[in-house]
Amino acid sequence: MIRGAFRPLERVCRRGGPLSPQLANILLDDFDKELEKRGHRFVRYADDTIILVKSISAGNRVMASVTHFLVSKLKITVNKKKSKVVPVSKCSYLGFIFVRGKIRWSNKAFLEFKRRVRLLTGRSWGVSMEYRYRKLAEYVRGWFNYYGISEYYRPIPGLDEWLRRRIRMCYWKQWRYTRTKVRNLLRLGTYKREAIMTALSRKGPWHLSRTLATQAGMTNKWLMEQGLISIKDLWVKIHYPATAR
Repeated sequence: MIRGAFRPLERVCRRGGPLSPQLANILLDDFDKELEKRGHRFVRYADDTIILVKSISAGNRVMASVTHFLVSKLKITVNKKKSKVVPVSKCSYLGFIFVRGKIRWSNKAFLEFKRRVRLLTGRSWGVSMEYRYRKLAEYVRGWFNYYGISEYYRPIPGLDEWLRRRIRMCYWKQWRYTRTKVRNLLRLGTYKREAIMTALSRKGPWHLSRTLATQAGMTNKWLMEQGLISIKDLWVKIHYPATAR
């Protein structure tokens, strides 16, 4: 209603807005009740729904009957490209997949995480390290507050190692001059010969970020003291809170 007169909407509710899931809950309340009446096991968040059945043939029957209910009773258009009948092992839901009874983040979500971290640790991003650490911590904490329930531990140590290497690369790029690199490495405890040889190298920052000189100087402990967040610590706090530091 605009100035007392009803006018047709020019666009639908903005995707991702706080109103969208609330309207979906109101509209699909009858859908939930229908599934409960039929005895189905299901989970729904806004308009994303999974219905669990025992076989593919049962899934096809339920898909047909549920689609008919949504179209005929609730007047909802079902996206047939996104709606499918698949085994649980091939199902992705809200950024998660299920492997042998355990929940994991999806490959798509993981690749997006690494893409964002690459942006936040880009060596050409002209910001202070303090600001970089803060923005990186905000994103990583937010991501793990959602995806941290993943029970897949194997990639976690590798992610921490990868993140530390990217931060070392940023420092190496910022130090820029050979004298500055040598001076900082010596200050951090690197042997003089290693510091000089590494600083004189013509190889790129990414390669040199994994050398003995840079790792001996910019140790894991030192990086944590500067403000680098630990992905492993975040995962442990979620899954083993009693043993977390």
